[in-house]
Amino acid sequence: MAEISAKVMIVGGGPGGYVAAIRAGQLGLDVVLVEQGGREGGLGGTCLNVGCIPSKAIIHAADAVHQARLQAEAKSPFGLAVGAPALDFARTIEWKDGIVGRLTSGVAALLKRYKVKIVTGHATMVDGKTCKVETDTGPETVRAEHVVLATGSEAASLPSLPFGGRVVSSTGALSLPAVPGRLVVVGAGYIGLELGTAFAKLGAKVTVVEAAERILPAYDSELTRPVVRRLRALGVEVLTGARASGLSEAGDALRVTPQGGAMREIAADTILVATGRRARTAGLGLDRLDLTMSGAFVAIDERCATSMYNVWAVGDLTGEPMLAHRAMAQGAMVAEIIAGHRRTFDAVAIPAVCFTDPEIVTAGLSPDAARAAGHDVHVGTFPFAANGRALTLDAEDGFVRVTARADNHLVLGIAAVGAGVSELSAAFGLALEMGARLEDIAGTIHAHPTLGEAFHEASLRALGEALHV
Repeated sequence: MAEISAKVMIVGGGPGGYVAAIRAGQLGLDVVLVEQGGREGGLGGTCLNVGCIPSKAIIHAADAVHQARLQAEAKSPFGLAVGAPALDFARTIEWKDGIVGRLTSGVAALLKRYKVKIVTGHATMVDGKTCKVETDTGPETVRAEHVVLATGSEAASLPSLPFGGRVVSSTGALSLPAVPGRLVVVGAGYIGLELGTAFAKLGAKVTVVEAAERILPAYDSELTRPVVRRLRALGVEVLTGARASGLSEAGDALRVTPQGGAMREIAADTILVATGRRARTAGLGLDRLDLTMSGAFVAIDERCATSMYNVWAVGDLTGEPMLAHRAMAQGAMVAEIIAGHRRTFDAVAIPAVCFTDPEIVTAGLSPDAARAAGHDVHVGTFPFAANGRALTLDAEDGFVRVTARADNHLVLGIAAVGAGVSELSAAFGLALEMGARLEDIAGTIHAHPTLGEAFHEASLRALGEALHV
């Protein structure tokens, strides 16, 4: 059995793992990255291979198809009319896969540049410093002074709807050979609604089933109302307060029981189960380690240190928020700590984006959460219906909302819903990290005409100084 020794061993090549490896290599550390690969992984992890990146490619293609259909129906607001569009879905998937390939190749090149040794195969921890890897050429043992666990997460199935056949996870949905005629989405969180909306625009008849009383239950209802309106306009049927209880006897329909109602069967060619993700811990030998757990997740402190000496954990393995950019920030920080830097993970806010139609972005506290934390707050909201750029984009449904302390005007939270608002997330996060007050945002000149002006105007409104509403 071959043996490899290194200063740092990273288990998992997703956003947290590969960024930790790159940063450690930049700092001159001897690094081994162990990545299993396979359908759910490879360098870049779930996010790059079967999650964030490919889903956004499909969403973009779906938007283009939908707009072309509207233009063919002479529904363009500015008078454009074209012929009926035809979509070669196989080419769409090929294009999506090409994007993924370019990015994974880029990650591999960066790892090579910084002299990170990559071992591909299934990893099993032997102890807190040793890992056995089953590679294509035989078993290898990796030993290191520091171990960084970055194994990520995986789609959670339902006992009544195990993955297989017409029941797919988001991974399967992103690799369908054709647009399904009838798609049922179980779960109205961000994954289910992002993909459900995209397939509706591609021509599928989509039904969404959600056990909670409303869609996107992690977001406040003010932010989700424009999404509800858009789903209705796209012809998506949404069943809230309803539970999926399994397939019909023939296996071609989903059994759904509304709260207080009779069970019904919804015919489906494909059933996407998008009810959440769970930490990837099974089969990795983590039970052999003396790790303190926080429920199903590995417990960490503000330095991403676990309960074992020189064993670190980053990303989805450590719990919510399960976001790639959080994992990246943690991975870079851990590499710097191992190199001797003094660092802690003390992010004021981690922006979250829901790429529905329209998009939702949040950073920091909502008004209700701020009040629950004991703050008296000022809230300023500015509608895109009063924003010139939004009107020129024919995208006036939505707004920007700013929440600040009433006493000193410190900004506590920023949110927006609207077309393209994901690109405002950096400004929102920066404002919170810099400790901005309403006057700071109000005193910053925002370019005209842009969607970002709504951020400026919302802050002015919270001060009682609104100019354009």
